[in-house]
Amino acid sequence: MENKKLRWVYLVILALIWGSSFILMKRALIGLSPIQVGALRTLFTAIFLILIGGKKIFKIKRRHWYYLTLNGFVGTFFPAFLFAFAIDKIDSSIASILNSLTPLNTLIFGALIFGFSFRKRQLIGVLIGLIGTLMLILKGVEVNPNQDYFYASFILIASIGYALNVNILKKYLFDLDALSITVANFVLLIIPTLIVLWFTDFFETFELNQSTKTGMFYLAILAVFGTGLAKIMFNRLIQISTPIFSSSVTYLIPIVAITWGVLDGEKITLFQVISGAIIMFGVYLVNKSK
Repeated sequence: MENKKLRWVYLVILALIWGSSFILMKRALIGLSPIQVGALRTLFTAIFLILIGGKKIFKIKRRHWYYLTLNGFVGTFFPAFLFAFAIDKIDSSIASILNSLTPLNTLIFGALIFGFSFRKRQLIGVLIGLIGTLMLILKGVEVNPNQDYFYASFILIASIGYALNVNILKKYLFDLDALSITVANFVLLIIPTLIVLWFTDFFETFELNQSTKTGMFYLAILAVFGTGLAKIMFNRLIQISTPIFSSSVTYLIPIVAITWGVLDGEKITLFQVISGAIIMFGVYLVNKSK
């Protein structure tokens, strides 16, 4: 399949996987703390990736490791904890909506730091998508006034990390295959993750009971599909498309996440559905051919 068609296939599959990740995190948080969800998610993913592609790290050149370390922390390690803390305080569907700020940050940081150019139409598309996102946020505040929206800032910080990650991959790691990048990222994060667990007394205080078993079950699904396989696919998507196109998957994620949220008892209104349609129009403009 040619790259122009394949990138759309990746985009849709990633939207389905990552859109479902929010409800998985929400379920995992019932039995685990945010720190445990962030750390164990990273550790489980690292184990899975070593099993399927551990040999890849021996083919990586020395000049790649600096950028692999950088994008591993900003694009995986810190966001894993930020999302866990945020979803512990606000609805999973709202968190997915806030994540839609990633394409705007990708455009801004790509131009300011990495020297990538963009067309006027792309900027308009991103802004339209952002307007739809803000409409969803405001309605979410109205529908769920008791939630702590201070933690919404955690999603914003994570979206900046994702934006930096996309641009780093596109500019400095374009000559590595997607599996090598993903495996290397998580191998580098094993020791920092173990350090986090050690200093939070996980190994001394963790108890295996029905609640934590259930949390670990959802976390394992999240690690294998929502992190491991999805990261490989996303890294490949970045290589065959543009940073803006790749990050626009965050515009589609809320549609899936909100659907799961409704099934889980979260509230949604017609206004939010209309806002989702506006977001979709923004995606269209960002990726429309000349």
